[in-house]
Amino acid sequence: MEIFLDKRAVKQIRTSAQDAIDEGDTDTLREDIIEAFSDDQIEEIERRVDSVDFNDFISEVLDEWSGDEVDELFELIEGHLSEAGIDVKYATAEADDEEEEEVEDEDEDEDEDEEDDDVFVEDTEEEL
Repeated sequence: MEIFLDKRAVKQIRTSAQDAIDEGDTDTLREDIIEAFSDDQIEEIERRVDSVDFNDFISEVLDEWSGDEVDELFELIEGHLSEAGIDVKYATAEADDEEEEEVEDEDEDEDEDEEDDDVFVEDTEEEL
C-alpha cells in the first residue's frame, strides 16, 4: 500500500517539527502528523501496525525521535510504516515547482488576455 502526503501536509509537519525542536513540545507536532493522514489511511495503518491506535503509533515514533532533526522524523515515520507494508510518498519539490509555474503561466495568459481586451475596448472607444 502507498500513502501520499501532499505539499501542504509535508510543509506543516516540517514546520511543527522545527517548532518542536526549538520549544521541546511535541503536542502540536503529534496533532499535525495525525491531521496529515486521511481517516481511511489511519484505519489502514491501524489495521497493519502492531499498535491498535494511530495516536499510540505516532507517540512511539515521537518517543524514538531524538528531537534534533526534521529529516530524522520523516525517516522514522517512513521506517515504521514500511515495517507494516506501507510506502510513504511525498510531493516532490520539482513537481510542486512545475505546478506553481503552470499556475503562474495561466495567470500570465489571463493577464495578457485581459490586456488584449483592454486594448480592443480602448480602440473601439477611440473610433466612436
